[in-house]
Order: sequence, then C-alpha cells, then structure tokens
Amino acid sequence: MRPKQTVQPTPTPTPLPRRSAPRDRLLAHLAELGLRLLPQQLDELLAQAEQQAWSHLELLDQVLAVPANERRERALARRLLSAKFREEAASFEQFDWQFNPALDRVQLEALATGDFVRRQDNLIFIGQSGLGKSRLIQSIGRGCCVAGHRVRYTTSAELLRNLGASLADGTTPKRLREYARFDLLIVDEFGFDKLEREEFPQAPSLLYKLLDNRTRRASTAVVTNIDFDAWGSYLGDAPLAMAFLDRLLDGAILLKFRGRSYRAHRAQPDRTAASARPQS
Repeated sequence: MRPKQTVQPTPTPTPLPRRSAPRDRLLAHLAELGLRLLPQQLDELLAQAEQQAWSHLELLDQVLAVPANERRERALARRLLSAKFREEAASFEQFDWQFNPALDRVQLEALATGDFVRRQDNLIFIGQSGLGKSRLIQSIGRGCCVAGHRVRYTTSAELLRNLGASLADGTTPKRLREYARFDLLIVDEFGFDKLEREEFPQAPSLLYKLLDNRTRRASTAVVTNIDFDAWGSYLGDAPLAMAFLDRLLDGAILLKFRGRSYRAHRAQPDRTAASARPQS
C-alpha cells in the first residue's frame, strides 16, 4: 500500500513592484537632483511638446530650462543683495542721456556687460559732483551681477571706517580678504571723506594694501570728484598717493565726466518757487 502523498499548496507569487509612469519617474529624478519642477509645469511642457512635435532634445531642453532659470534668478538675487547697492535698480533707459549728451552711452552700456571685469581691468570715473557718476556706476555694477560676477559697492568713507576699525579689533587680515574676494569692488565718493581719513590716519595705507592685493587679480572701480594731482593732499602722503595711482591706473579704463549738474538742475524749480514766496 503506497503512502498517501501530501499535496503542497502552490505558493502565491510575490507581486512585482509597480513601475511608475515615466512622468512620475522624471519628477522623482529632478527632485533627487535638487531641480524643482512642479507637476503642472511638466504637464504643460508635455502638452506643448505634443502639439508642436518637439524632438526629444527640445523637450529635455525645455524641461531643464525651468529649474535652471529659477536657480539663476536666485543666484542673481543673492549677488545683488551681497553687492549692497545704495540706490534702487535703475536701467540705462531711465537715465536722462539728453541732459548731458557728451556722455558716451555706448561705452557705458558696454561696461555693463562685465567684459572689463573678465579682463581684470580697473575703472575710474572722475568729474564734478552731480553728473550721475554714482548712478551710472551702480547700473554698471548691476549689469556685472547679471553677468555672473561678485560685486561689492561701498563708499570711500565706509571703506575707511571699516579698515580703520579693523586695526582696533585685530580683524584687518579678515577685512582685507573679504574685500579682495569680489570680482568687482566699487569705491564711490572717493575724496568726500576727509573726516573719516582724519579719524583713521592709517586707513589710507590699508586702502593701498587692499588695492595692491587686487591689482591684476580683480577689478576695482573708483568714482571721484578730485583730480589726480589732489590725491596726495587727500591721502596725506604724496608717495603713497603715487603708489596708489600706479596700481589703480595699471590697465584702467578712465572716463572723465563733464557737463551740467543733474542735482542743481532738479533743485532749480524749488529755488525759483522759494524766491517767489513773499518774504516775512
């Protein structure tokens, strides 16, 4: 008599993991790479690709363009914030070029492309007050930020205060390294700050050291209303002024501003109105 055979139950097969749709996998890949793309944005691109018969490369280009553009915009916002510009954004189109037609708009707009920063050239604006030098240099600085350069805007007074204060707290090397790391350092109102220079008599020598560290390594822009022959008196040291000018003018673009004062022109109606009021 044969032994009774026991029938083993057939094992239930383990279900294979369900593969997500290519759309979902693509969103997951982008998220893994840190590239933000909303599902509705992808759906819009897929619909547009179908309607316009995009190639695979065209679709890939459009998909990656969305997070890439957002990343570029965030980086630009950080550079503009770090630059510490004093005035609100103003385009060259908003500048009154007709008031002083001697200004070379083509040259100034070319500077805003940042090519001189890539060449590590210096830039000097010199001319009387009220001609728009500060506004134009900040517009150029913003253009350099758009081009991807790290920019810092400061006045000469602020720079002298920071460098002078660093002598007291022992942070001079740190301050010099901080200013040296920018692709373009803009020093505005050079020559306005006699009080700061007198308060920190050693600051001009630190300013020279800062410029010397940047020469042929990064670009420095100086905006001033005093002629070169007065820099010795301003810095309080003629040999230092000569050395400073030697470093600054090496490979520099020099623009001399002449014309009428915008500020004086804008203030003229106020003076006229004041003179028309009856005297008490």
